[in-house]
Amino acid sequence: MRTGAHDPSHLPVMFKQVLDGLQVTRDGRYLDGTFGRGGHARGVLEQLGPAGQLLVMDKDPEAIAFAERQFGGDPRVRIFRGSFADLANWDATAEGLDGVMLDLGVSSPQLDVAERGFSFGKDGPLDMRMDPDTGESAAQWLAHASEREIADVLWTLGEERQSRRIARAIVNRRGEQPFERTADLAGLIAAIVGRGDGHTHPATRSFQAIRIHINRELEDLERGLAAAHDRLKPGGRLAVISFHSLEDRIVKRFILGRAKPPPANRRLPEAGVFVPTLREVGKAQRAEAGETSSNPRARSAVLRIAEKLP
Repeated sequence: MRTGAHDPSHLPVMFKQVLDGLQVTRDGRYLDGTFGRGGHARGVLEQLGPAGQLLVMDKDPEAIAFAERQFGGDPRVRIFRGSFADLANWDATAEGLDGVMLDLGVSSPQLDVAERGFSFGKDGPLDMRMDPDTGESAAQWLAHASEREIADVLWTLGEERQSRRIARAIVNRRGEQPFERTADLAGLIAAIVGRGDGHTHPATRSFQAIRIHINRELEDLERGLAAAHDRLKPGGRLAVISFHSLEDRIVKRFILGRAKPPPANRRLPEAGVFVPTLREVGKAQRAEAGETSSNPRARSAVLRIAEKLP
């Protein structure tokens, strides 16, 4: 969850742990693949010397506009609009990177602005695209997706136990009136799921699942991890913050798959010699109690750090 840099409720998640994990050097080249409002990027920039470089990416045009306003005049900073999945296609990364930072999920500004369509608590157009100029919106997808496809997305990406009932209700209702507003969809889901314990909105899992699907977040994560691995220099660090168990599982599997040999299987032919290319740096970290009390969005954050081996 990318956050802003000034409001206490919008502090960058696990700020100190990320910077400690990256081990920023004054002359290094670092990439923030999920700029958001630049909280982590600002921390890296403050530790760079005149010869250091900070590369920032984001697919959200509003985030890129903010980056241009904040850092556009700094010769150490280069800015690129695009998904971190394509970071290897950016010429600026070709010389190698000393560190890559990814803060996954939706950013606070995206959640807080109703017009972006991410929030079930604020009525707005049912969009959910991180890049509003690419792909189809949530409303467009819900207008044509089959009942089975919708149910599969809600169950697989949101672990929503009422996925089939919700999908059936969406398909039955959309013939009479298409879903165009977030409050409309959230209301239908709430009527089916019920209010539960009152601590979590009943549409939380469904909105999360639809957002992940619309933005191809898991596919982008797998591509982005591979690209970061290829661009990191020996000794370079990868720091990834996840907010969803599916994301964290992908990150964990990626790091361990390149840090440790697979378990032996007597039924399979003996594999070649395993050569690790990453080193896991410590175990998964979580936000401390002081941070989670002031920033509830940090409660589900998991940070994993790895180092590129020679």
